[in-house]
Amino acid sequence: MVAEDRLDHRLLMPCAWQRARIPTALRFDPPMGGEHGALAYNAQRFLEMNEKRGGPHLGDDLNGIGGGDSDFGDPVCSVADGLVLYAGVPSPGWGGTVVVAHRLAEGRTLHSMHAHLDRIEAGVGDLVARGQVIGTVGSARGLYLAHLHFEMRDSDQVDIGPGYSFHPMNRLDPTVTIAALRGAAESDLSPSPMAAVRASRPETR
Repeated sequence: MVAEDRLDHRLLMPCAWQRARIPTALRFDPPMGGEHGALAYNAQRFLEMNEKRGGPHLGDDLNGIGGGDSDFGDPVCSVADGLVLYAGVPSPGWGGTVVVAHRLAEGRTLHSMHAHLDRIEAGVGDLVARGQVIGTVGSARGLYLAHLHFEMRDSDQVDIGPGYSFHPMNRLDPTVTIAALRGAAESDLSPSPMAAVRASRPETR
């Protein structure tokens, strides 16, 4: 597990060369539970009020269908082709966190954020393909039952921010956003072109 960071994430703005490397995402899939997310359920939805946490939820809390800690260690995948902008532990409450930038066909950039990870399987600057494992479901070192806190953001900078707030800010409804950007028939299980190209290359020793 990566050690907790001690930097101000509000200052993390991708530079010009990083922005140029963000690949165009032609299709989006759920981050866990298979290509259709059928093996996962949403335990706490976007903007659902949580009195204990002091406000509406700014993401989706995704669990494996077994509930409890049965999904601990399950794979978390990139929802689309993208560039990893952040991979680390911003605070104990967030646990392992990965933020990926995705360029839409019209040029706009969205970020996907995956938090409470047990293991981080991607690093800053990595180009990741849709469906590529970028981490595993965790519990923020036992603070919660295992689940994935997943957010979609309309943003150009990495500001980890809060998980609950009365002001949604740049947060988008993750379920609605992924469905709107699906870009393929429900029956289409084809891999990312980026992943297919990588698979066709001979291994180098």
